[in-house]
Amino acid sequence: MFLVIRVRGTTGVIKNIANTLDMLRLNRISHAVLVEENPSFEGMLQKAKDYITWGEIDAETLSALIAKRGRLPGNVKVTDEYVAENTDYKDIADLAQALIESKVKLADVGIKPVFRLHPPRKGYKDIRLSVQEGGSLGYRGENIKELAKKML
Repeated sequence: MFLVIRVRGTTGVIKNIANTLDMLRLNRISHAVLVEENPSFEGMLQKAKDYITWGEIDAETLSALIAKRGRLPGNVKVTDEYVAENTDYKDIADLAQALIESKVKLADVGIKPVFRLHPPRKGYKDIRLSVQEGGSLGYRGENIKELAKKML
């Protein structure tokens, strides 16, 4: 499971890349989505790599993300009580583990697919360079957890 975060804005975006970002539901800066690890999504991530950053997320970070930034329709926060009443899982941590293992999807639970995050504390490094060059764009691997925690 990948966590994908949009880093750059919409000015001067090529149309087919803008369409790819729309398909990923990344319409604004600092929005994040969860995508599965499959070839079609990986191709989309490679196409939009100059505007996003992504990496593998673990269950602990995902449960913190859902608890703090997960929303239901009507902009209602996701709570352990909601998860226990409306799903087969007893709390957010169990739901996060099931999401990582691809047993369930956010839409099945009723949680909105986009997480609206704050800009990261201490800011981005450089929004025009890749992670390998010392910037903020592209594939980060396990380091996406650190960025997500800075943005909660």
